[in-house]
Amino acid sequence: MKCPFCRHQELKVTDSRDAIEINGIRRRRECLSCQRRFTTFETIELTMQVRKRDGRYEDFQQQKLITGMMSACRRTTISHEQVLALASKITADLMQKQPKEVSTTELGEIVMGDLQRLDPIAYIRFACVYRRFKNVEELMDAIQSIQAKDGNI
Repeated sequence: MKCPFCRHQELKVTDSRDAIEINGIRRRRECLSCQRRFTTFETIELTMQVRKRDGRYEDFQQQKLITGMMSACRRTTISHEQVLALASKITADLMQKQPKEVSTTELGEIVMGDLQRLDPIAYIRFACVYRRFKNVEELMDAIQSIQAKDGNI
């Protein structure tokens, strides 16, 4: 790595902290030549394929996970920070298992389980898109299953 100011190659790390929101590490660096400081972010690249419903594969992207959960959690009790933390947790759990691929079905079930514990409305919103309910009866069945478990909604 080179200093962005003077292009010198000798740097020292003055501080390192976890950057949970990006599932990585924030490092404060100082150039040994010009003594200017700057911040870098190191992220973990998860090399895992997601098997889509139509049989296609694509790289796992935590940002897509965040986007889907943010849509479901809009105007609920779940904060933006909670969504980021949940996405980081799901990504970390997947990395620990080290699968080469995960299906959208598996991923969706993981997300729905976590959302159901946090907020029933976010769960129903996510389930509507993920499960592609064909009629009102399927939606009502999902709502009744939550009511049977929690007794709230």
